[in-house]
Amino acid sequence: MSEDIVKKLASGELKLHQADEHSTSRREAVDMRREAVSMLTGADLSNIGKYSYDPEVATRKNIENAIGAVQIPLGIAGPITIHGDYAKGDFYLPLATTEGALVASVNRGCSVCRAAGGVTVAVMQDEMTRAPVVKAKDLKEAKRLADAVKTPEMFAEMRAVVGTTTRHGELLRVDPYVVGRSVFLRMAFDTKDAMGMNMVTIASDKVMRELEKKFDVKLVALSSNMCTDKKPAAINVIEGRGRTTVAEVIVPREVVLERLKAAPEDMCDVNYRKNFLGSARAVSFGFNAQVANVIAAMYIACGQDPAHVVEGSNAITSAEMDGDDLHFSVSFPSLPMGTVGGGTGLATQSECLNLLGVKGGGTPPGSNARKLAEIVASAGLAGELSLLGALASQDLAKAHAKYGR
Repeated sequence: MSEDIVKKLASGELKLHQADEHSTSRREAVDMRREAVSMLTGADLSNIGKYSYDPEVATRKNIENAIGAVQIPLGIAGPITIHGDYAKGDFYLPLATTEGALVASVNRGCSVCRAAGGVTVAVMQDEMTRAPVVKAKDLKEAKRLADAVKTPEMFAEMRAVVGTTTRHGELLRVDPYVVGRSVFLRMAFDTKDAMGMNMVTIASDKVMRELEKKFDVKLVALSSNMCTDKKPAAINVIEGRGRTTVAEVIVPREVVLERLKAAPEDMCDVNYRKNFLGSARAVSFGFNAQVANVIAAMYIACGQDPAHVVEGSNAITSAEMDGDDLHFSVSFPSLPMGTVGGGTGLATQSECLNLLGVKGGGTPPGSNARKLAEIVASAGLAGELSLLGALASQDLAKAHAKYGR
């Protein structure tokens, strides 16, 4: 490694991104950049320099100006028994987190689900959205565009344009929304096993360029916040985004009493007053106890974009009596995720996906991503069961004192 280049980077004579131009490998560039940052700030970055991912892969498509890695402890919960259309059998759940008590909580939920015979889960809808906004000449032209995209002829043209940008993606529908002379086109795509944001962005751009030729409109922004990507939004709760998934389990009364130390009726009461009344009073889109915890931990472990926990936390937890037993379910309107692309190719994330049997593209296409959605939804349900049980039994503080420290 060239000490002279490191000093030039530290002094500002060279910019940090220029380390790649003065190194023989991407790994050397990462090392030089880290040493320069350490000299600039006086911080010890030795642990950040210990990592196992291949910088030749990561710096090509996952990260810029890399200096190393931040490690997050990885725990395992399970097994959990799942009866899905794609996920069938027992699964161990990888959870990357620094929150004490989380893995223990999910693990307890998994044991309850196994004792109850397993979780039934299904993907109800599978589509990724992108919503460009255009400015029309006037309201008349805005209406003309909104009406046109609803016609079979125009939709067929748009589908054909999408087909020129991807071999995998497919346009499913287009929903127009008009505000003054602004027209928002919320396009929904089947992205197969990819999470698909890059795919739908490129496809949407090509579609909009063609629409600009046919209508007196100007593309203002390729993403208009009607998608809605990585922000709380009612449209995602209502219309769905990503893999819309529902998981349920019927837990026998004796299992609830023995494993959760609470009565099923008390579980239902906690869910009603906390997750429904409490969320309604707070005007929260998340009618659940801790879904974001589990989704974030599994997303980080499995190479998903952790910012999509915003959409994933829109879940609705339901608890009701089924005779003497507890019928428990969690509905996830918006779970963006994929098993190809993004961070799924990194070494540790690949291992977690292999652990679940979902690495890469599935046969048929889309089946691996849907399998992952069913597993994540089941994990979320396990976490909800355990936390609501702890609240119903008044053991939450005790558990956090023991595990959270």
